[in-house]
Amino acid sequence: MKAVLGLEDGTYVVGDGFGKEGVTCGELVFATPTTGYEEALTDPSYKGQILLFTYPLIGNYGVNKASFQSSGIKAEGLVIRERCDHPSHNLSTRNLSQFLDDENASGICEVDTRMLTIRIRTAGTMRAAMIVGSDDGEKACELARKWQFPKDIVNQVTCRQPYEIPGNGPRVVVMDFGVKRSIVDNLAHRGAHTIVVPATTSAEQVMGYQPDAILLSNGPGDPENATNGIAVAKKLAGQLPIFGICLGHQIASLALGASTYKLKFGHRGANQPVIDLETGKVYITSQNHGYAVDPASIDGRDIKITHVNANDGTVEGMKNDALKVWSVQYHPEANPGPQDTNWFFDSMLQRIGGHHA
Repeated sequence: MKAVLGLEDGTYVVGDGFGKEGVTCGELVFATPTTGYEEALTDPSYKGQILLFTYPLIGNYGVNKASFQSSGIKAEGLVIRERCDHPSHNLSTRNLSQFLDDENASGICEVDTRMLTIRIRTAGTMRAAMIVGSDDGEKACELARKWQFPKDIVNQVTCRQPYEIPGNGPRVVVMDFGVKRSIVDNLAHRGAHTIVVPATTSAEQVMGYQPDAILLSNGPGDPENATNGIAVAKKLAGQLPIFGICLGHQIASLALGASTYKLKFGHRGANQPVIDLETGKVYITSQNHGYAVDPASIDGRDIKITHVNANDGTVEGMKNDALKVWSVQYHPEANPGPQDTNWFFDSMLQRIGGHHA
């Protein structure tokens, strides 16, 4: 089946379509991991984005639901060089094409992903439109130019009702801006009594759960649009420990008075080197973000930068000990990616234990 992908700058490529027929719009972003397509496609942080994999062969180990980071595909669409229709893995239940069919999602393959990646790196993240069932590049580019990223994107991925994973440890309220399943699993596996609440939950409602700490989760979109999350973090900072991961890190920083900005093409991959400024150690991390905290906005505030990206110097972690706020930009739970920074959850529970005592 023919398909076309058009960018807002007029660039378009024609390839083979699979999955849902019709039009799909979103920001075109690229990710560099060699594995982990199941986790990435189901990561709520990719909502509103068409995901391009730079690795040339995708689908060779099939699809296994145990790897999902949410209930199903959250990325708007998939762009790959070559699709494997005959996977080999003992846990695989279907191939990539069947997966997109089942999830009513669209994909395009047999296109020059290297050229598209270089285009994004040169011009920055762009709006894009994919049409499965057509090769009309001009129409795709026109649709891309008309599309706008939704400001309420978090509301499309947050849970509708609170839910709990019982545990004998500290009570942790997770504000769900698009939380990955593996983050909740990491807390539950460590015995935390985990309470996941919608992104619209007020500070008073959060405190009604009698938490020992709050975790601001990952999620999609511009952190400045997460106004309720910022308000909750601002109101509760200093009352109990607050932790943030990815979007949650940006929300926590905004609550403390810092500002954020959009990166040219973001960090999306499983090999981002991060320097721990307190120990000098370098960790290889999994990342998925298009915004970052502006280090200049931290000057003069009681905020300490704890981690920086070894490639471009962007802020990867911060803390305010007086207000009991700690956050990281990278994904300590990985999935996909290295487990170098999984200690974050141990450190988090140790800090909660000290506060709880």
